[in-house]
Amino acid sequence: MKFLRYDIDGTARIGALKGTGVIDLIAAGSRWTTIQAIAGAGPQALDELREQVDRAEPAHELAEVRLLAPIERPGKYLAIGMNYAKHLEEADKLGVARAKHQTWFNKQTTCIAGPYDDIDPGVTEKLDYEVELGAVIGEPAKRVVEAEAKNHIFGYFVANDVSARDWQFHTPTFTMGKSFDTHGPIGPWIVTADEVGDPHDLSLRAWVNGELRQQNNTGNMIHSLWAQIAYLSQAFTLETGDLIATGTPEGVGVGMEPQTFLQPGDVVRCEIDGIGAIENRVVATS
Repeated sequence: MKFLRYDIDGTARIGALKGTGVIDLIAAGSRWTTIQAIAGAGPQALDELREQVDRAEPAHELAEVRLLAPIERPGKYLAIGMNYAKHLEEADKLGVARAKHQTWFNKQTTCIAGPYDDIDPGVTEKLDYEVELGAVIGEPAKRVVEAEAKNHIFGYFVANDVSARDWQFHTPTFTMGKSFDTHGPIGPWIVTADEVGDPHDLSLRAWVNGELRQQNNTGNMIHSLWAQIAYLSQAFTLETGDLIATGTPEGVGVGMEPQTFLQPGDVVRCEIDGIGAIENRVVATS
């Protein structure tokens, strides 16, 4: 299933995609009023919701609504750095030291934006893009092993880990440059794990103004999603609704020669096979 949040007449609602239409889940009879609640309700809830969606008629056409970030404000938004070999080589050229362990940073949850919302550069002069596979935690995960990690995924989304490269290196944690308001567009919906299947065989791409900049496959991640969940959950509980961005491949602006950063008017499109695409325009800071 594809779960989404949308705005119609100024009201945020939860829905599911059915063809080119949007099912209003509350009107269809859902006992759960948020996507986060659905994420934590387990497989039986998905079966119940699937039956309701099958019976319901779309309340709106997709083109009629404004899509919002497909989950309410999560407790955590965690992102792994340098998780594709060629992107790691780009980091080498920039003088970023290689770590012995998985490299993680936070994207503050206030950065989260809708799949077609504008990107405001803010004070950065080095605005960059990063297409990534995103994952949503379903059942909480604490000290799980890799073989069990897949049982804790609710679904997947497309993420653009928008980065303020100058601010990113103000601190070794990267968090400052990864968390500007509007710098976390996600969506366009959450595709449930059962529909995606293996998350390690998905092609992902990013375009800037129609020019293909990034292209790779999630099978080339250095640390698999299962390894990421196992590692993180040794330290702290991954809770229902928490988001994970699984790393970006090569082709980012900071790695180009010469370095090429986003400017007002640029349009970034991030796409992952089997999930969908998000598209965001850079606007001038007011």
